[in-house]
Amino acid sequence: MAAERRDRALLAGVVFTVLFAQVALYPDIPALVSALGGTPASWGGNVDAVLSAGKWFLTAEFLGFVLFAGLWGAASDAAGRRRRFVVAGALLGAAGYLAVALVPGFGLPYATVLGLRFLQGAATIGAFSLAVTTLMDLPGGHGRNMGAAGIAIGAGTALGAPVGGQLYALGPFVPLYAASALLVVAASVAALVEERAPESSRGGVRAAVSVLRERPSLAVPFAFGFVDRLTAGFFALVGTVYFRSELGLDAAGTGLLLGAFFAPFALLQYPFGRLSDRVGRVVPVAVGSLFYGVAIVCVFLAPSVPLTAAVMVAVGVLGALVAPATMALVTDLAGDARGTAMGGFNVFGSLGFLAGVVGGATVAARAGFGAAFLAVGLSEVAIAVLALPALLRLGPDRVRAERA
Repeated sequence: MAAERRDRALLAGVVFTVLFAQVALYPDIPALVSALGGTPASWGGNVDAVLSAGKWFLTAEFLGFVLFAGLWGAASDAAGRRRRFVVAGALLGAAGYLAVALVPGFGLPYATVLGLRFLQGAATIGAFSLAVTTLMDLPGGHGRNMGAAGIAIGAGTALGAPVGGQLYALGPFVPLYAASALLVVAASVAALVEERAPESSRGGVRAAVSVLRERPSLAVPFAFGFVDRLTAGFFALVGTVYFRSELGLDAAGTGLLLGAFFAPFALLQYPFGRLSDRVGRVVPVAVGSLFYGVAIVCVFLAPSVPLTAAVMVAVGVLGALVAPATMALVTDLAGDARGTAMGGFNVFGSLGFLAGVVGGATVAARAGFGAAFLAVGLSEVAIAVLALPALLRLGPDRVRAERA
């Protein structure tokens, strides 16, 4: 039990560090893109230019997530090992962040930055996805283990946003250097974890990938994961531009407002994960998603910064109710092919993030921020309503049958 608790804490530390490094870049991405040689963007200028400046920088990283999340998971299932892949992904990701920061010094074109961001994303998703998968391998309850993952995700993003805002005050490349150093730390921590990948997961990459066809019920948590991450992508770019251009906040203030969401999102994931072990996944996932979507729309409707912060806290609470239960549902249905299943979950999640970034920026530029917030909030409401029948069919008896 002591070894399991230790590894749960170490793996949560890895997840925390990877997410902290990623989110530390968000509070002033347009300024970073400009410093890297991309399209210049000024907060006092055209908002459309600001949205465009950040859109492709974020898209390049998440394209790497989409294309490589499943491959990392399938490779770890086929090898029957997790630790070495987590360490490799973290070290390669550290190299990617550092390489992006060094591009301007070599006079390379901005296309090089986007290529390196893609490679950095392809590496980083291995460290993140397989650290979560290794948590899935631990005994002690899927809700508890995914709650630990969730609180690490929430804490990383909760602290990454405000700290990143402060780091930008020291220079536009400081968050990149910090991210690189943090991923080296993550690799060192991951190396201490005991290997617990199930032996039955060995059987070749093709056999591991086929589990997604054999278990179509995984489409339910994948769909919720897509929409949940769509909202994250939306806030990463459109939300931050809205807070700065419409509410008049600077990078530090924007980071603090994002932290109003991520703080309760972090603190409540573990208890809500354990709650889903007791009451099941349906209520946290379906009811939580419904009210989560409504709360997102209310962020735009809030008439002042203090009220916006209060609504962001409510969004964080509801997000914490949904996230660990959704990941636990993946674990319920995955059987021994957990790496592949979590890789697939992250593929759909990354596609959702991309949709939130690109789609949200497009709607905001063409129809305004109100239409963008409404579209994203209603997407969350729609998935809760449309997927409820399928979710209800995945009761405890069905889950046990899937895992048998």
